[in-house]
Amino acid sequence: MAVSAPPSCVRISSTPPLTALYRPCRRRVPSVRCSLAAAPGVRAPAELVDSILSKVRGTDRRVLLPKEGHQEVADAALQLGKYCIDEPVKSPLIFGDWEVVYCSVPTSPGGIYRTPLGRLVFKTNDMVQVVEAPDIVRNRLSLSIFGLDGAVSLKGKLNALDSKWIQVIFEPPELKLGSLGFRYGGESEVKLEITYVDEKIRLGKGSRGSLFVFLRQ
Repeated sequence: MAVSAPPSCVRISSTPPLTALYRPCRRRVPSVRCSLAAAPGVRAPAELVDSILSKVRGTDRRVLLPKEGHQEVADAALQLGKYCIDEPVKSPLIFGDWEVVYCSVPTSPGGIYRTPLGRLVFKTNDMVQVVEAPDIVRNRLSLSIFGLDGAVSLKGKLNALDSKWIQVIFEPPELKLGSLGFRYGGESEVKLEITYVDEKIRLGKGSRGSLFVFLRQ
């Protein structure tokens, strides 16, 4: 959104599993549901969209990208932002299944599972965000450890803060490994600015500056 943490409370870490833009939720804000009326805008050149995707492809969501590559992604995102539709929060384009293909901060989507140590222990298979009308967000990190498949899931409620910024308040995360499953931690929240969205990609900037690139599945 323009990438950012156990049952009976078995705690693994205070670090959030799916986003580094995590902090305990102290206060709920009123829900502002998204409208299905798309806002007008100028379509970005296809080559510009393809360019940013080519820069992040095969980088394990950024960890294999050299320093200069991150600047190129940031520059391309800045250019795409000039073509962002008006009031993207109200556009039906935000809904759908989105794969996280890049985040400038590797632990923003994935938390402890995407730290250098976490990546040695856990193999990330998929990282997906599903945005369902009118106001549900589901984050899912599919992973494996020693041949055992698992997933970390978060379900949240989307609130529109203004025409570009959204807030998502997530329920406690759920970890499943094989036949075992449990919840841990507490509620969390993220804030994300939608800086570009079309039928193919979505760009987001977190409240702490993380840049996310999502590819529609």
